[in-house]
Amino acid sequence: MTLYATYILDSSVFLYNIRKIEETDRKWIRDFLVKEWQSPLVVTRGVIHQADSLPGFIAEIDGYKQGLITYNIKVSQCEIVTLNSLVEKQGIGSGLIETVRKKASALGCKRLWLITTNDNIDAIKFYKKRGFKVAAIHKNAVNESRRLKPEIPLTGIDGVPICDEIEMELMFE
Repeated sequence: MTLYATYILDSSVFLYNIRKIEETDRKWIRDFLVKEWQSPLVVTRGVIHQADSLPGFIAEIDGYKQGLITYNIKVSQCEIVTLNSLVEKQGIGSGLIETVRKKASALGCKRLWLITTNDNIDAIKFYKKRGFKVAAIHKNAVNESRRLKPEIPLTGIDGVPICDEIEMELMFE
């Protein structure tokens, strides 16, 4: 699946390509996840994901990788495990989410969900603008996640202590 999308920002037009992850991308994904997430391991709700092995999509601008989304499908639910955009406000994150949403829907999923943390207010706003709703707040769940992935820092954005997992979901009709 290749998706070409355009995004207009302040009368500038950006063109980016979203494509399925290929095996030749795996080293870049691993290195990228180590840089962005301290490890290719991601813990959500007590589950360890080897995120560099998951299916997903890459966004490119002029042949340069500018965004990544990985996901995991179980039964009729699709979890977004990682989402990163190196260029903000160009629609890359939105395009990656929409690509996964379409894929999950085509595979019969009824729910698209993800975990973020209590310090990441900008991410919560970003997901809400795209139709996600807060499904649950798992108080102090990050403490358990740190036992599985010690690299998770104690504080996050603006020095806010990272302690709670915020579960967000988008239900399909």
